[in-house]
Amino acid sequence: MVKVKGLAEMYMTAESAQIKIIFSHSGDILNNVIQKTEKKKRGILNYLQKSGFQNNEIVLFDPTVSDRESYYTEEWENGKKVRVKADRFTYGQRIDIIIQGVEHAEKKSSKLKLDLVQSGLTANISTNYKFPKLNSIKPQLIAESTKNARVAGEQFANDSQAKLGKIKTATQGQISIVGQYSYGETESYQPFVQKARVVSTIVFFLE
Repeated sequence: MVKVKGLAEMYMTAESAQIKIIFSHSGDILNNVIQKTEKKKRGILNYLQKSGFQNNEIVLFDPTVSDRESYYTEEWENGKKVRVKADRFTYGQRIDIIIQGVEHAEKKSSKLKLDLVQSGLTANISTNYKFPKLNSIKPQLIAESTKNARVAGEQFANDSQAKLGKIKTATQGQISIVGQYSYGETESYQPFVQKARVVSTIVFFLE
């Protein structure tokens, strides 16, 4: 018998992309906090509309409010730790932008971040990608890993002057995402591409 492993890898391109914009204000007077956050929201929405984003590309989430009646934290002041009262209320808002063409998402996100900072509309901006479900590529990956395991088994059998027989046992490895890649060293980084991989372990009879 011979025990061999078969590796299969496949690049996946994101199906869709979205830019997430999160911002908030905090303070002890709730109405003031809400007004500041709503003002920033109006400013960001106005910028998005002027930049050509359509209403069906903009998703506005419900605001979030946190209330800490008595919360203190420790900070260093003149070489000593002192207790400092934190703001009681935090009012947050999130806006998502649906991007048409995943390859343009990072460029649009960078421009958006710069423009908002220059406009005094600072926010936490990130880009999210949605990739195909692993189940959709599982059959192809498993078939490829099994094929590669058989090639390795046949090479071992030839070296041993034997013939590769039937499969005794087979263990399918779990499909995993191993990172984000670009297609080549000379090309720009492409976070909308990821690589899925699986390793199958197969035991063949030798004849």
